[in-house]
Amino acid sequence: MDHPLPAPPHDALIRPWRTAAYVAVGIAAFELLLLLVIGGGKLTGFVADSLEGAARQQALAPQQRVQERPVTRKPAATTAVARQPRSKTVVMVLNGNGRTGAAAAAAARVQTRGYKVGTVTNAPQQVPRSIVMYRPGFVGEGRRLGRDLGVKLVTPLDGMRAGALGRAHVVFILGP
Repeated sequence: MDHPLPAPPHDALIRPWRTAAYVAVGIAAFELLLLLVIGGGKLTGFVADSLEGAARQQALAPQQRVQERPVTRKPAATTAVARQPRSKTVVMVLNGNGRTGAAAAAAARVQTRGYKVGTVTNAPQQVPRSIVMYRPGFVGEGRRLGRDLGVKLVTPLDGMRAGALGRAHVVFILGP
């Protein structure tokens, strides 16, 4: 008589895929570990490169600062140069403070600085402070007159038509 084969254990019949699952989990764990090692290596390389780059930038920074200092430029607004001498610049003097005789005194002050005085009259309205306004193209002359007279507000011609100036290049409106 033949002996029958022994019956497999009860657990092997219920869970036939247990061995395959253990193998799959083992492979997945190995892949995860491998990815972590590779990623950590890349990350440390990236951090090392960025630290090295930062150190390089710090080493270059003092040299760059020394090179940048002489290259600074003045703003375009302050580089306007007068094109003609004071004796050729015609100035219109307007009294904007309402006091009688103030325009004549201001005109005498302008003449002592070497400018030609064109028209001396009253301004159509009073102004809160003295102003120097210039015709287009005469920014240098306007700034020079403002500097000579101690006037801080120097602007392009605003509110006046250029034809109202006659032959004047610059207008000095006297404030209080």
